[in-house]
Amino acid sequence: MLYNSNVKTKTMDKVLIFLLGFPAAALIVIYRHKIVGFTGKMEWAERVIGPGGTYTLLIAIAFVIWIGCMMYALGSFEQVFGFLANFF
Repeated sequence: MLYNSNVKTKTMDKVLIFLLGFPAAALIVIYRHKIVGFTGKMEWAERVIGPGGTYTLLIAIAFVIWIGCMMYALGSFEQVFGFLANFF
């Protein structure tokens, strides 16, 4: 039986990203008031998005983290954004 450690490492990477990314996104949503209290409001978000824009932006960032982690863990991230690999 041949052992391919690269496949196992890739799978563990996906599991690790999912296990770290999903709770990180949830914690951003749960503690967004404390995050804004610590960092302050973002003038750009308040001006462009409107009142409460900083909170909305944090929720959007958490959503992008969650979707990105799900896509990476399920393997669709490479299919959607694989063309960017040519630039790096």
